[in-house]
Amino acid sequence: MIHTRVIAVARDEPEVDILNEAAAVLLGGGLVAFATETVYGLGAVATDAEAVRRIFEAKGRPSFNPLIVHVAGIDQAKRYTTDWSARADVLARRFWPGPLTLVLPRTVDVPEVVTGGGPTVGLRVPAPTVARRLVECVGLPLAAPSANRSNRISPTRAEHVLADLDGRVHLILDSGPTTVGLESTVVDLTADPPAVLRPGPIGPAELAEALSTTTVAPRSHGETETRQAGPHASPGMLSVHYAPRTPAVRVESSARLTDVDWPERAALVAFEPIDLNHIPAQVVRFIQPTSDVAAREFYETLHNLDARRLDLIVAVEPPAGAEWDAIRDRLRRATIPYQRNKRR
Repeated sequence: MIHTRVIAVARDEPEVDILNEAAAVLLGGGLVAFATETVYGLGAVATDAEAVRRIFEAKGRPSFNPLIVHVAGIDQAKRYTTDWSARADVLARRFWPGPLTLVLPRTVDVPEVVTGGGPTVGLRVPAPTVARRLVECVGLPLAAPSANRSNRISPTRAEHVLADLDGRVHLILDSGPTTVGLESTVVDLTADPPAVLRPGPIGPAELAEALSTTTVAPRSHGETETRQAGPHASPGMLSVHYAPRTPAVRVESSARLTDVDWPERAALVAFEPIDLNHIPAQVVRFIQPTSDVAAREFYETLHNLDARRLDLIVAVEPPAGAEWDAIRDRLRRATIPYQRNKRR
């Protein structure tokens, strides 16, 4: 059993000795959890195949589900792809550091364990100072999926990481809650036109505007759902993901809430005000009705409700609109459609 340590680190001016200590753990083949702007990541040196395998073991993650590789900047990113295209350069200069992952052909320096056996690698530069300086201290890229058990709710605080991975990770750097709170957008630049494999904070319209094109294709829900044990081009493509332990279901609209067979201890999650008459939910959580605020609150809300050991969580799908695609995607993977007497 690993002794997991948690060390507080300053968000804006991280202490050099703490970063050096974390870098030493990573260079020794260990695992370090750290905050990005999206969620906390479980990091290992991406070029160390054995260390990366420890990520999969710690998370219980299937081997065909690839990992995103975090780099310090464009120059480092170029060393791990065989084709740094003009499109990659435009998007990186526009959105890095930030919540955008670029899928590109990998070099032989990226072990197959990182990519799930596939020919491509997802690269991004995280925004927080702690994350980027940690990569710089190590001098090598860091593979870092979300720091939680596989398929469970993504962590937005260090305490979420500790609750899920205590005894499985060597060090957790606690720099406070994440600022975006939802995983990065993943865009496949090996496709023509480029395709969004996982929706996130940066939408297809923003990508198309940056590339001066109208042909950045958003992936429709279910288009890339895969259950077979073959390589995935992106993380976040499993049909069940980001899920609480509590049974969780979703309904298309508030009008469907009266169809629910409500147990005694249930919670309601909604993204806009709802008439609560005749809805016997014990706990109600209204997430702020703007997509950027909702993104920051979504996983936090699921964590809080999951800790209450309820019998059921019922969520109403968010409003229509492309700006809600990322939250809609996460909700659909964290829940199942409600059917009477057929809960998760």
